[in-house]
Amino acid sequence: MSVAPPPAGGFDLEVETLVIGAGACGLVAALSAQEAGQEVLVLERDPVPRGSTALSAGLIPAAGTAQQRAAGIDDAPEVFAADIQKKAANEADPALVASLIENAPEAIGWLTDGLGLPLTLVHDFDYPGHSRRRMHGLPDRSGAALVDALRSAAEARDVPVICERVAHTLCAEDGEPVGVIARRPDGADEAIGCRRLILACNGYGGNKARVAAHMPAIADALYFGHDGNRGEALDWAEGLGLRTSHLGAYQGHGNVAHPHGILITWATITEGGVQVNAEGRRFWDESQGYSEAARAVLAQPGGWAATVFDERIAKIAAQFEDFRNAEAQGAVKRADTVAELARALGLPEEALSETIGGLAQLREDGSDPLGRRFTGPPLQPPYCAVKVTGALFHTQGGIAVTPEARALRVDGTPCTRLCAAGGAAVGVSGSGDSGYLSGNGLLSAVVLGRIAGRQSAG
Repeated sequence: MSVAPPPAGGFDLEVETLVIGAGACGLVAALSAQEAGQEVLVLERDPVPRGSTALSAGLIPAAGTAQQRAAGIDDAPEVFAADIQKKAANEADPALVASLIENAPEAIGWLTDGLGLPLTLVHDFDYPGHSRRRMHGLPDRSGAALVDALRSAAEARDVPVICERVAHTLCAEDGEPVGVIARRPDGADEAIGCRRLILACNGYGGNKARVAAHMPAIADALYFGHDGNRGEALDWAEGLGLRTSHLGAYQGHGNVAHPHGILITWATITEGGVQVNAEGRRFWDESQGYSEAARAVLAQPGGWAATVFDERIAKIAAQFEDFRNAEAQGAVKRADTVAELARALGLPEEALSETIGGLAQLREDGSDPLGRRFTGPPLQPPYCAVKVTGALFHTQGGIAVTPEARALRVDGTPCTRLCAAGGAAVGVSGSGDSGYLSGNGLLSAVVLGRIAGRQSAG
């Protein structure tokens, strides 16, 4: 990917606002730009818009929404901001955090009332790091359903989304984008000019060289993100002299069914489940979060672990389509006794029995040497378990932006014609993996995408 002057013969076509990427971020940005009265065009490299959104649970956190009020949940943006900064060790840009959380309730309301998406609140379990229940998603808790719904909304509103167009060159004058060169399926190029460019092309998790350079601890992990996330935004940022931030930040996940490659909801842990290694022993404080779980699990013998829970928890997890798929593929093992479960997983029976049997005492006296505080009902038969491994989901570093989603140059001045959002922009997770608060990815994608779309063209 490169930066070059505009073509000498001019552009083949020109639009007011051009969006690169048709995941949740790009579609939200395009819909918002059209609502603001702009002529908009979306370019997507895949045959069908999917992106990283389709690989997620499709949950968007927001504080102070109608859904929360209906559920009797008292929440506020300042509470959400404190949760973000606590998880990120105060490394997240306060102005960006404020912009996201203050605009999140409006974005949720727009999705539900404006676009007709039936978003509901996840009300039956807590996500690590969130002091309130504030996750909003479609009824099947599927990111694929979310991006499909946004695509349908774009089609209904005649927002043009052109698929199988790979934008490989950004055309610029005086440090500002004026268009792109995109390759068609037949190999021919077309030059598309624009007054404003929105980069919604996600991060660089699919670029092994960049991952190894910026986040070596996760470089050898399973990559569970979209293969098209190769870091085009960073290539163009370097060519334009833009500022980047927190390139070592990422969202990992230590609960991916192995070898099935299916995401297992972290509700299996937050509701009282535990992770054990090949020796049948717990090895870390699972309440820290699923992002840092990736490194913890990968550090175990063989790079895998088993997540152990029970039928009560399985019923809660079953609201997620991914979990139901894991059950259908036989990834979820069930047993009436711990000994049977150990045999099904190939774990030492005595060690697993000691581990599970000791959980009641840990609940009673809070004496867990690993530091976890157990609450809620103890595990009861029938027991359930899934063999899991750690994975890289998506990067959280990227182009530094203003609270209005405008890209920042190295000297700190904002671009007038270039916005970045979602995975193309820096997130609010700090500098590593432990700062990722559940939902940070779609919070940035949807809310910053909406903000970017409503900015006027330069």
